[in-house]
Amino acid sequence: MDQQQPVQTVFPAVRAIVFDMDGTLIDSLPAHLQAWQVFAQRHGLRIEDPVAFLARINGRNGRECVSAMFGREFSDADALPLNNEKEALYRELFAADFRPVPGVAAFAAQAAARGLRIGVGSASDRHNLAFALEQLALDPAPQAVVGGDEGLPGKPDPAIFLAVAQRLGVEPAHCLVFEDAPYGIEAARRAGMQAVAVCTTHTAQELAGPHVRAAIADYRELIANLFLEKLDVA
Repeated sequence: MDQQQPVQTVFPAVRAIVFDMDGTLIDSLPAHLQAWQVFAQRHGLRIEDPVAFLARINGRNGRECVSAMFGREFSDADALPLNNEKEALYRELFAADFRPVPGVAAFAAQAAARGLRIGVGSASDRHNLAFALEQLALDPAPQAVVGGDEGLPGKPDPAIFLAVAQRLGVEPAHCLVFEDAPYGIEAARRAGMQAVAVCTTHTAQELAGPHVRAAIADYRELIANLFLEKLDVA
């Protein structure tokens, strides 16, 4: 009996790269956790399981994160000053030890040189996005940036990624999302987009899916493996 060959997924051509930010462009999760712990102490709270807490909030917007911290639902207006307090702590901590994910600037430049449009879709607010992008100094700069303080729900809802695609003028099926979190990988799937798992905070198994083209430790792997050169960008 003939053995059946595994069926290879045929992905649509890629016309745009959409990056998440925390854990994908920058190695910022340790600074976020430290900021949440300081914030919790200020407010008489305690994070019993830091790893589980980060997993629960990674990809969520500010209101959702504050609600998770306090264990009750907040309105956008009530959550805003609390989220601003925590994010100011984060930027102060991370500025002293800013760490891009290795190879990201070179990879983004190569993607742009291949004619791909570049966007960023993150649940972080505009202040964190501006802070990170200024430090990263990607050249060329992203052509579309969507943050979690624009009235959009956090991931795994696909709204943030769909907004990036719309601003780039690219159909979702032709967008390739780079993500480090299960919620983000699921958001890409719900948006009808392809994905690459950036395994800075989770394992490849935790980030697996039929729409995931590759799993990497950082962008140097993609550069070494000529990922962009092999990509159909027609």
